[in-house]
Amino acid sequence: MGIRRIGRHLLEHRWRVRRIFTPKVLAAIEQAIKAGEATHSGQVRFVVEGALDGKPLFRDQPARERALDIFSHLRVWDTAHNNGVLIYLLLADRIVEIIADRGIDAEVGAAGWNKICADMEADFKAGKFESGAIRGSRRSRNNWQRIFRNMAAAATNCRMPRW
Repeated sequence: MGIRRIGRHLLEHRWRVRRIFTPKVLAAIEQAIKAGEATHSGQVRFVVEGALDGKPLFRDQPARERALDIFSHLRVWDTAHNNGVLIYLLLADRIVEIIADRGIDAEVGAAGWNKICADMEADFKAGKFESGAIRGSRRSRNNWQRIFRNMAAAATNCRMPRW
């Protein structure tokens, strides 16, 4: 456990989350996610934590492990087609993690999710928090649409032979 990381997390104030992710920004992100969810059967959750505290901090819990805990706690995995996704931002560590359920993850893969995370982190580094979050949710939506459109087309092409 690094003293720098502990210091960053102890000094990261909750007001920073509220300053960056104002109600207006959160409403825009929520609207983008809802618009995306109307086009597919998946579920997207966007979670921002300013910093870890207590046990997760002193256990030196990595952001990915914390995201997995939240994914489980929020039951993002509990979808009919195993296609829930959590987009998690830990401000103190300046890290974005995307946790995807096995149905969508098998199709997109780690490289696809890592690209979305890297793009979001670049936007956030430039101070573009609203547009970065919205762009990340839209790119996730594009994955669902591409995958489930292909699955629907494949199902259409599987016809019973005529007797």
